Amino acid sequence: MRNYILDIRTATSHFPGIGRYVTSLASALAEQLYPDERLTLLGHPAQVEEFVAGQRARVIASVTSLACDDSPFTLQQQWRIPRLLRAQRNTATVSLYHSPYYLMPYRPGLPTVLTFYDLIPLRFPAYVSLRARMLFRFTAQMALCTARHVIAISEASRRDLLATFSVSPERVTAIPLAAEARFCRQPRAVVERVLAHYSLPAEFLLYVGSNKPHKNLVNLVHAYAALPPKAPLLLIAGPWDARHPDARQAAQQLGVSERVRFLGIVDDKDLPALYSGALAFVFPSLYEGFGLPALEAMACGAPVACSNASSLPEVVGDAALLFDPSDVRALTEAMQRLIEDAALRQRLSERGLRRAGTFSWQRNASATLSIYRRIAG
Repeated sequence: MRNYILDIRTATSHFPGIGRYVTSLASALAEQLYPDERLTLLGHPAQVEEFVAGQRARVIASVTSLACDDSPFTLQQQWRIPRLLRAQRNTATVSLYHSPYYLMPYRPGLPTVLTFYDLIPLRFPAYVSLRARMLFRFTAQMALCTARHVIAISEASRRDLLATFSVSPERVTAIPLAAEARFCRQPRAVVERVLAHYSLPAEFLLYVGSNKPHKNLVNLVHAYAALPPKAPLLLIAGPWDARHPDARQAAQQLGVSERVRFLGIVDDKDLPALYSGALAFVFPSLYEGFGLPALEAMACGAPVACSNASSLPEVVGDAALLFDPSDVRALTEAMQRLIEDAALRQRLSERGLRRAGTFSWQRNASATLSIYRRIAG
């Protein structure tokens, strides 16, 4: 019996992206296990219960749990989790431990798989303290030394990793993410209900994501301000970090604060309808490990204009209007084209739906299981 231990402690609101990754992966993995394989979820009992709720019987039958309430930020995980894994190994065949985060036990006592996302703390040093950058580099290197194999979430992420850390290329595999199945084109009645709930007009440009500096929202606001006054509303949806007020300040200074709406965090269940209802989705990020919002938007049929930086071109392919995120004029022109050209919007929407269909959690899980099985022997 092979038993793969997947650490799901990051399935919390503090780690929205990683949490979505680990729960989507767990569900798809459990669907594809052989009869002599089991998946053990290491995490708080409430996290396991939340995962199991609503899963199909095939998934539930393949999953066991290992209770652990230590945060990835605590020092005690360095001895408590290895102790749990040793006890598990004494009572069952345990093949490996998979950590989806670089803050992990560095001597787990089992062959380890690590998922790596991006190098944001090192790519944007002006916004990260020297202490934080040094800590990231040290702990990431520790995690990479611990891991027998590393999963990068894109080819761009893999290249960054190999260029920055001492890791042999054969130990790193790029396995792209996917949009969850709920991200699909929504019926008009659902879209209208959600738009009414947020008091939104029938036409709007949409951005989904945080306001962290690498998201490039200041350039987005400047580019939008150069559009004609009758341009559709720009809706900026996502968590707001008060340490970075620049985009909101820019909207006020440029006189477009009435036409740029900062919506804040949106209920997850409403996101597919927002994507579906948008005239176009605009994603000006300077750097992404993968760029999941662009894929989610395409899966919902939204025409996409996005940055040509880092991983984004490999995610969107030929299904989006690409622009240089450092060029405000290019961003303005991309938005203007999408506003004015209905035929272009239709072409991009159709291409986006096809492109999004090439990514799936089933493919991700299949590639991940291939690594597990190779390590397990």
